[in-house]
Amino acid sequence: MTMQRLQALRTQLMEHRLDALIVSELTHVRYLTGFSGTNGLCVVTPTQHFFLTDHRYKTQAPAEIRNCKFIVASNGLFQEIVTRNLLARAHRIGVEAENISVLTLSMLRKLLHEKKIILTTSLIETLTEIKDKEEIGFIRQAVEFSDLVFAKILPLIKPGISEADIAAEISYWHRKFGADADAFEPIVASGGRGALPHARASAKKLKKGEFVVMDFGCQYRGYHSDITRTVAVGRPTSEMKTIYQIVLDAQQRAIDLAQEGVAACAVDAAARTYIKQQGYGKYFIHSLGHGLGLHVHDPLRLSAQSRSILQAGNVTTIEPGIYIPDSLGVRIEDDIVIRQNGCDVLNQSPKNLLVL
Repeated sequence: MTMQRLQALRTQLMEHRLDALIVSELTHVRYLTGFSGTNGLCVVTPTQHFFLTDHRYKTQAPAEIRNCKFIVASNGLFQEIVTRNLLARAHRIGVEAENISVLTLSMLRKLLHEKKIILTTSLIETLTEIKDKEEIGFIRQAVEFSDLVFAKILPLIKPGISEADIAAEISYWHRKFGADADAFEPIVASGGRGALPHARASAKKLKKGEFVVMDFGCQYRGYHSDITRTVAVGRPTSEMKTIYQIVLDAQQRAIDLAQEGVAACAVDAAARTYIKQQGYGKYFIHSLGHGLGLHVHDPLRLSAQSRSILQAGNVTTIEPGIYIPDSLGVRIEDDIVIRQNGCDVLNQSPKNLLVL
């Protein structure tokens, strides 16, 4: 798949009248080469593709990288580009604006003083929005790990256990099942803290009659999962049951609409309008979903402001929520793959209201 990605990037270079692109964002380096280390960059020209790293990866890198010339730098990576004269024929050279520091940019301009340095945005991000079969396979495996974790922690959720303990178990079981890392710090929020969409797990102990919101994911081969489930500890009130069902129904409405050719804002509206009709519109306080892949938040957004049109191969989350301050929160999140007719829901964890 790497050659296809390179060819697509070279088309981008032509469209932007660039003679070369220096790729410094490590997730993009991995996308183009397969390299999983912590120090490396790529130089892509219309006819050549170089990968540079330091001596620590002299053995690891050749086992991972594909379809590029491998260079071990004696000095800094950017300095090595000049020393090796890799850009001899290039005049307009792109750099990733969002992934280069002011200091590095200043140094690069001095090193390449006869060249024109162009700040670029979203060249590779645009390519990564549509996942190939290999990428979807990695995401699917990451999702499977998170589903296994959810099943594993359910028996632990009971009055007296702390949010932090549950979060620690999530991280532990992700690694035990085979994930490379957490996608982000697990969110575990109970009772009134559930109304905080990005609450950090605390020492608060679970009590009967509360909802517990758990949002977590993992990384596998550079790709991410992201799942949220809300469960009840002890018997929920009728209002809690009603709110939960509204969120679940809203999510299903969005999933039913999601397919190639549909506007991202329309998918958001499918869930948002329903929640508003049920009287809880002001309590749905974030966008419906986000792209998922090399980053846990890829550029694609399902929001009221989005101008994106869904394409087959997009992977995104669908995660409506209702958050009532100082009272409760409910969020239900699945990862989906957009297809020509409909979408594939990757998560298999149950979504009916679980009372523990």
